[in-house]
Amino acid sequence: MKKSFLLLLFVLAFLFTVFTYMFLSKQVKYEQDRYKKTTTKLRDSISLVKTKLVDANYFSLENNENAQNYFDGGSAEKTIQYEKLIPVVTEKLLDLNANPKGNPYTGQDQIGANKFIINKVKILNHRWIIADFSDGEYWGEVLLKYFVNDDESISFEVNQSLLYQK
Repeated sequence: MKKSFLLLLFVLAFLFTVFTYMFLSKQVKYEQDRYKKTTTKLRDSISLVKTKLVDANYFSLENNENAQNYFDGGSAEKTIQYEKLIPVVTEKLLDLNANPKGNPYTGQDQIGANKFIINKVKILNHRWIIADFSDGEYWGEVLLKYFVNDDESISFEVNQSLLYQK
């Protein structure tokens, strides 16, 4: 009886070991396959996002080599670095929001009690800027021309302004 009981325990232990081994080996394979699928899906998503980002930034001074070359005056003292120019132009335009009548480069007169101020600025190339503006109630966009003068000051000119309906 004792031998049959030990034999039964040995057979059960062997079966338990075989089933555990099979389960764990299948689980590892399943997890590896799932990891591979997830990694592939994430790589595809990252690739898609990168492509969309490149498409979205197509019109920007950072990615437009022809517009960047415009600031290379041929001589070392006349060269303007576009990396430093972008924040300067943006800051100059946003500083005009402090005007009591609102930013004059929104192309819109004050409608209500609030003044129009520029919220976002995107420098498209060596000549154009697109900006988003609002007074808290009305929203719009403006296309600006900007110029870097010989004394390295920045001047702006409203090209087109659009105010959305409420």
